[in-house]
Amino acid sequence: MSARIVADDAGGRAEAIAVLRQGGVVALPTDTVYGIAVALDVSGGIERLFQVKRRPPDRGIMLLLDAASQAGLIGVMGAGATALADACWPGGLTVVVPQRPDVPLPAALTGGTPTIGLRAPDHDAPRALAAAVGPLPTTSANVSGLPEARDAQEILAQLGDGVDLILDGGAARGGPPSTVVDCTGERPLVLRDGAIPTARLAAILDAAGVAHDLAAD
Repeated sequence: MSARIVADDAGGRAEAIAVLRQGGVVALPTDTVYGIAVALDVSGGIERLFQVKRRPPDRGIMLLLDAASQAGLIGVMGAGATALADACWPGGLTVVVPQRPDVPLPAALTGGTPTIGLRAPDHDAPRALAAAVGPLPTTSANVSGLPEARDAQEILAQLGDGVDLILDGGAARGGPPSTVVDCTGERPLVLRDGAIPTARLAAILDAAGVAHDLAAD
């Protein structure tokens, strides 16, 4: 059975929350591309995301958050990560931080590494879902190796019955991916250039008195 498509409105989000709580896979709009997500506490949910994308589980999956306040539930937010998150979220920044040792996460989520990528996107839909069910393991809504799906019909064409519900928010906004900053060490380091310029991140860290390895050009 193909995925149901519902509008990205209050009713659609309520349906999406119910599907996530029941262990289903939901496709949802974000501030860049569409993603597919599961609830973090669903047994086997992360593995299902890899199965739907048809890719080997060789890379970790990031978590989308409602707000910076959720980050500390999952990761160890040092001074650098906290300063960047407070200044840039919601928005195009992913921080990679150590996992909290007292919060067990599925090994498949992070590829067995002790770190986790966190982001609060600048879109109401994923934040509303994360507020209701907790941090959302999310990956792009496409079959591995194919272009990212730009709307509900493209998601349906690529992923079909691998997804239980598609939250239709119209055409994806597109644009550059999030900037990824490694905050696992003493000095934050950019892993991927993206939506937020490195110079802005460097200025935020400078103002917070955090030493870093970010070039300010």
